[in-house]
Amino acid sequence: MKTIDELLSEGVDGKRVFVRADLNVPLADGVITDDGRIRAVLPTVKALAEAGAKVVVASHLGRPKGTPDPAFSLLPAAERLGELLGAPVAFAQDTVGPAAHDAVDGLQPGQVAVIENLRFNPGETAKDDTGRGEFADRLAALADVYVGDGFGAVHRKHASVYDLPGRLPHYAGYLIATEVGVLRKLTDDVRRPYVVALGGAKVSDKLAVIDELLGRADRLLIGGGMAYTFLKAQGHEIGKSLVQEDQLPVVREYIERAEKTGVELVLPVDALVSPAFPDLKAKAPVHPTAVAADAMPADQLGLDIGPESRKLYAAKLADAATVFWNGPMGVFEHPDFAEGTRAVAQALVDSDGFTVVGGGDSAAAVRTLGFDESAFGHISTGGGASLEYLEGKTLPGLAALED
Repeated sequence: MKTIDELLSEGVDGKRVFVRADLNVPLADGVITDDGRIRAVLPTVKALAEAGAKVVVASHLGRPKGTPDPAFSLLPAAERLGELLGAPVAFAQDTVGPAAHDAVDGLQPGQVAVIENLRFNPGETAKDDTGRGEFADRLAALADVYVGDGFGAVHRKHASVYDLPGRLPHYAGYLIATEVGVLRKLTDDVRRPYVVALGGAKVSDKLAVIDELLGRADRLLIGGGMAYTFLKAQGHEIGKSLVQEDQLPVVREYIERAEKTGVELVLPVDALVSPAFPDLKAKAPVHPTAVAADAMPADQLGLDIGPESRKLYAAKLADAATVFWNGPMGVFEHPDFAEGTRAVAQALVDSDGFTVVGGGDSAAAVRTLGFDESAFGHISTGGGASLEYLEGKTLPGLAALED
């Protein structure tokens, strides 16, 4: 695929450049709680603006279901982008209507505009090619060139991600180029030992990537809510912990495959348990109990890996030449259940290997827990996109950027 450097060498002065970014940031009462995705697209936007382009930034935010919803407005993201750029950013209150055209027409070379949430238009996520194509045609009228830099959305077959690049000269932005380069190091050019740590709530969200990694990784660490389905598959009592009963047969098959193929499958040896899920807003102390993973009380639920598991996981990560981590080890949003996730993050910081934090909640946890982002080899902006790439799937947004 062509990159933004090639576009800049061709010249963009006075051209309208449509940048499909990923500004899907978390909001609390209209306030951005993590601006990592906005900062990730800054190099691309800055480079284009400094080269004299009229930069049109577009993104989705949340799932507004094809109609305008003030709760999902991109205005806070546009304002934060302007703060980070140190320059005013125009904001259009629609996607392809008069406000969008007025904002773009009003741009001078080197200026930036953000159009409203793409998902306010049903054509963005339409299942049929015609619906998406009509919306892509209207978006194309706003620009002369397309730059794809919203890695967190490249696994979606949406109008601005998949259809629009085919209507304009198209290039990959700095973020996508970086993300793809990193993922290739996890698939095509892997330094070993290769250790993967997977967490999160549901094992069903990770089945496909586990299936693929059982043929690639040397060691697979399982934590988070998904660990309890694995523990139950081994015949252990897990109390009231989260479990996906329908996934038990496939999990048992994966456990057997790991043994046969020599992949070291590491599960928690203890857990922090509590009678109920904690209040994440109040964050009042819960005083959890650490219990052995094979002796969890029937009236308790596991909410984090325990102290012995933390030591075990840190040791299993210590000698890795390559690490991929996706998914927290527990309910990290509550201080009483954050130490498992902190231990894995610290192990990556201490590692001499190439470490990749696979986006989503893992990236949020790194920032929430106060880690220096530069201490990791790479922090991805797209959890779902990263996982699907590792599963070996063709990602529509990347395919659309190919020449």
